[in-house]
Amino acid sequence: MTVSGLLEHGFREVVLSDGDREIDGCYMGDLLSWVMGRAQADNAWITIMSNLNVVAVASLADTACVILTEGVELPDDVRAAAEMRDVNVLSTDLPSYDAAVLLSTLI
Repeated sequence: MTVSGLLEHGFREVVLSDGDREIDGCYMGDLLSWVMGRAQADNAWITIMSNLNVVAVASLADTACVILTEGVELPDDVRAAAEMRDVNVLSTDLPSYDAAVLLSTLI
């Protein structure tokens, strides 16, 4: 499944720098230090965090995308940073668990 493929399943585009990026797993967490040490390259990272550090961690961990859940919105400065670092960001109103369950059926 590609990042842009998720758009066909109810996820919304926030920043789509590389929609063709393949997703091969999922990591769900909000503690940034844990995500840095445990998320794998090409994972979709599910979180409710929306600060600048999310972009930095996604870039360091080389995640395929960040999925903001529970209706969390990305502030303009964070959106600009994601665009500058080519970090894909999607959103959904689903709770994190439900987003992860849906994602598991798609990848």
